[in-house]
Amino acid sequence: MQGFDAKFRDFPDYIIGITKEIWEDRGLHTLHRYYSPDIVVRSPSSVVVGNGSVIAATMATLAEFPDRTLLGEDVIWSGTPEDGMLSSHRLLSTATHLGDGAYGKATGRKLTYRIIADCHAIANQINDEWLIRDQGAIVRQMGLDPETFARDQIAREGEPEACVRPLTPETDRPGPYKGRGNTNEWGETHADILRRIMAADFSVIPQAYDRAAQLEYPGGVTGHSHAAADRFWMTLRAAFPDAVFTIDHQIGRDDPKMPPRSAVRWSLHGKHAGPGAFGAPSGAEVYILGISHAEFGPWGLRREYTLYDETAVWKQILLHKGAA
Repeated sequence: MQGFDAKFRDFPDYIIGITKEIWEDRGLHTLHRYYSPDIVVRSPSSVVVGNGSVIAATMATLAEFPDRTLLGEDVIWSGTPEDGMLSSHRLLSTATHLGDGAYGKATGRKLTYRIIADCHAIANQINDEWLIRDQGAIVRQMGLDPETFARDQIAREGEPEACVRPLTPETDRPGPYKGRGNTNEWGETHADILRRIMAADFSVIPQAYDRAAQLEYPGGVTGHSHAAADRFWMTLRAAFPDAVFTIDHQIGRDDPKMPPRSAVRWSLHGKHAGPGAFGAPSGAEVYILGISHAEFGPWGLRREYTLYDETAVWKQILLHKGAA
């Protein structure tokens, strides 16, 4: 790969390799080499700018979860080394809550949850990132629910007037990556399925999903078959019936020894105007950043992995209500 360290045989090896080097091998100093000084890292809960902030956040997480592992399940990518590449990296993380921190006093609880990170890299550095952790799964394994966690978080951060604002179009910061992915057929197919669902055409689920599909959703939820997919997407859309759904990035790939697969980054922006996944309508304006991965087989979409941060949605709703 032109411009990248020769020890990495390809782009997925680079992404998986530097993740292990930084987190598990404790090479936090390598962030100075692998992350650009002015990187923009967007997560649903905040926008962080600069390598120094990333290093500080990484140390804080490791202090709270010192045995954290990041197991790379897949890297779905597009682009070229010369022009820059975008990876959508799905990880399964294990950790034990052994230190005090953002999740409160140490509990000793063991956690398993997923993360998806979209990263743009060129010349051996990542300079733009979109990161979603399954916060719903984390807090539930801590014995809390996402609404309670969000309310407590607002109080810990200094109440509504001073707390950290979640990612929205207003809090976002532009980064160097302007690409939209690629035009591979599997990315196109996946994006079309999501558009139809968000246009209330739920008949696409039995048409496009394998009847034995395995489904991994926020909150650490595993489901199977059409009814589970219908329930997840229906309750989300019902809560935000008039919100604008946008495909922000899509990738499709055909790789040796892998099923056809896709990664789609999307957003949902509008009023919490209906009952559904987030209780009674509050009228809050909410921005949801989501990433979905899919694998396809002979009978349709056979595995789906979708993440968004439930706690960040609740935080926006509670801030609208005054965090009472």
